[in-house]
Amino acid sequence: MIRKPTRDGVLEAAAKIADILPPTPLLPVEIDGTNCWVKAENLQPVGAFKIRGAWHRLSAMSEEERSRGVVAVSSGNHARGVAWAARRLGIAATIVMPRDAPKVKLEATKALGAEVVLYERPGEDRDEVAATLIAERGGTLVHAFGDPWVIEGQGSAGIEITEQLGRQPSRIVACCGGGGLAAGLALACPDSAIVPVEPDGWDMVGQALKAGEIVAVGDDAPATICDALQPTTTKPVNLAVLQGRSEPGVTVSDDEVRAAQRFAFSHLRLVVEPGGAAALAAAIAGKVSLDAHTVLMITGGNTDAASFAATIAA
Repeated sequence: MIRKPTRDGVLEAAAKIADILPPTPLLPVEIDGTNCWVKAENLQPVGAFKIRGAWHRLSAMSEEERSRGVVAVSSGNHARGVAWAARRLGIAATIVMPRDAPKVKLEATKALGAEVVLYERPGEDRDEVAATLIAERGGTLVHAFGDPWVIEGQGSAGIEITEQLGRQPSRIVACCGGGGLAAGLALACPDSAIVPVEPDGWDMVGQALKAGEIVAVGDDAPATICDALQPTTTKPVNLAVLQGRSEPGVTVSDDEVRAAQRFAFSHLRLVVEPGGAAALAAAIAGKVSLDAHTVLMITGGNTDAASFAATIAA
């Protein structure tokens, strides 16, 4: 029987994560005259929320499973989360990463002790590369967003937010790649509207929600600076959680994302990577409704100094 993510699982994940990590800050921010909040997940030890799902997944493994190691696919943030959790738990980790991933993410993953296997993006299917590695070596796949434990772990951010606000948010605006965070937040905060934000041309969660089925990215998908938000499809487990729970998703342009990075730096004193700024970008661009109980997820801060400096100076 295929395991399904549950709110009880999210609560378990939140308790486990609270044992090893302090809550990330919930910061007040004013956007176009409306006061709301940002959840600064870029301040996690690995610079992104992905540490949550990775810890919940790997810490739930049996000793026999741990002995066989784990394999993950990631453009960088999930890679760092899995590598961090694996090192702390004494598990061998192999991460399938795109050759064009930011150098800072590749180097940080290797520095945490993980083996990195590169693939070509576009051109190669990262899931197929991972499946081949598992067939040859063994190990457990820790999917970046299509794993029930990972979804529950990401949802732990919603439990923290509820405790920090003293209530469930009216709306959570979430940067969205494959839908792991959005699905986890939907489970964590059943009374909150969930708004996924994806790059222009890469709204595979938004399109799947509209179609009621999995939709693959087109061959003519535009380039995007949001390297962390480029899965070619969502997964059935994510779609199943989000259907009927998520508001229609919105998309943002590279220029809107850069404006959000500059806003976060000047107003919040935060370094935010492009993919981590998507939700904030949607808010600044007026694409989502805001009120005093809206929370915007800032999901990652792993960007190289040169590109970030160029964005801030523009």
